Amino acid sequence: MSRNPLSLPQVRGFLKTERKDNWWIVPLLVLAGLGAFLIYSTWAAFQGSNFFVGSVEQPGVQQLLSPFYSPVLWDPNGIHSGHAWFGALPAWWPAWMFFSPALLILPFPAGFRFTCYYYRGAYYKAFWGDPASCTVGEPAFRGQNYRGEQKFPLIFQNIHRYFLYAAIVFIGLLTWDGLVSFTHYNADGTLGFGISIGTIVLVLNPIFLSMYTFGCHCLRHLVGGKHDCLSCSKHREGAYKRVTWLNERHMLFAWISLFGVAFADIYVRMCASGAWTDWRIL
Repeated sequence: MSRNPLSLPQVRGFLKTERKDNWWIVPLLVLAGLGAFLIYSTWAAFQGSNFFVGSVEQPGVQQLLSPFYSPVLWDPNGIHSGHAWFGALPAWWPAWMFFSPALLILPFPAGFRFTCYYYRGAYYKAFWGDPASCTVGEPAFRGQNYRGEQKFPLIFQNIHRYFLYAAIVFIGLLTWDGLVSFTHYNADGTLGFGISIGTIVLVLNPIFLSMYTFGCHCLRHLVGGKHDCLSCSKHREGAYKRVTWLNERHMLFAWISLFGVAFADIYVRMCASGAWTDWRIL
């Protein structure tokens, strides 16, 4: 019996669809959320100030460091944060070139998020309309020039696994900053112990980031991929199941950690500028 091929109708107009639900809400929220974060984080990175609280000159104030500026490799001219690994800005830095500690380290966590499998799907839809949602028409030039992620420039998305290694290092650095936030300088210059609202903020930040980072698809492949028998190794099987549990909630933790790290910077910045007070709990 002969069969005639069935042609399905295709929606070709940009943003045109036969869907009756409010499909545009999710990409609109993603556009607003990611757009706000990109604008704020770029602005904050170029400030080069108000990124720490609790120096020797501020006895009794918990030591807080913005995650956007951690680690501080060099302090900007005229600033003594007490967190700089190599002290003041070296003399060989060109005088005409603007310097902010955040600009040296933010490309690594930013690269991890930009190449993240979840975020790719999110911003491809929200920013590029590629497509804006399922069964929704995309721009005409998308279908004509589609080359996938195996061509320049999107081939660079494949370095996500390497950004994962850097992200894990930053988890350790931010965990250390959380531990440092339990300390403050006493009037005699010695270190004291205390807990403030800022301490809680900086402790929660690496926890949220860990739940996002350790749910990465690449990490799931590292601990369990290329093995036909996961149950043959209890340690590997256990690690795979834990990463899988986080991976199943990757989108949730991606947004929680994104707003968490932004709020941590806002909190430190507001306290450093004197707009907020970092209330001591203990």
